[in-house]
Amino acid sequence: MSTKPKLYYFDGRGKMESIRWLLAAAGVEFEEEFLETRDQYEKLLQGGSLLFQQVPMVEIDGMRMVQTRAILNYIAAKYNLYGKDLKERALIDMYVGGTDDLMGFIIMFPFLSAEDKEKQRALIIQKATSRYFPVYEKVLKDHGQDFLVGNNFSWADVHLLEAILMVEEKKSDVLSGFPQLQAFKARISSIPAIKKFLEPGSQRKPVPDDKYVETVRRVLRMYYDVKAN
Repeated sequence: MSTKPKLYYFDGRGKMESIRWLLAAAGVEFEEEFLETRDQYEKLLQGGSLLFQQVPMVEIDGMRMVQTRAILNYIAAKYNLYGKDLKERALIDMYVGGTDDLMGFIIMFPFLSAEDKEKQRALIIQKATSRYFPVYEKVLKDHGQDFLVGNNFSWADVHLLEAILMVEEKKSDVLSGFPQLQAFKARISSIPAIKKFLEPGSQRKPVPDDKYVETVRRVLRMYYDVKAN
């Protein structure tokens, strides 16, 4: 195995994007192998690399890891982005869980019909502004610190910034009523490792396009239509 983590996924966001974000935030260089054909996927299956017959899969520290949350937990702990004690870890888990829920409304968006996309866009904005963003706005206001947990940069901050940017792609002024989150976005985006990841030419993936959708459908044999939440 390579000394650098190696990521196996499609050339697009999906469930791998949060892993890319976290590795980048930790300043870790990584390699990627993009799945473009069914044969590539079948080879991984037949070789026993995909424990539950699914990607993402990451080769790291002599392991072939699957299950997105397990991979993220490992990276966060390895690179000191998971709090200093059990209580901080619990808070990080709660906040990450919230952003995961919000991202869940977005991740399947590219696979929806045009009609369902408009409904889902409205739902994403509604959920973000009425359920999720108010929580983080209050947390930041109440403790008056730069970061969500323990006044130290953590996985929770990385995940929230990723979620904010994803929602802003659906509505650019979505943070207009959230001054704390506006400041948070600017602050976290200016961290050198994050700033580098946000620059053109990084391994951050763009908004999923039709080519990405077609590749995923072909490789995974997704012959059904995804329904809006």
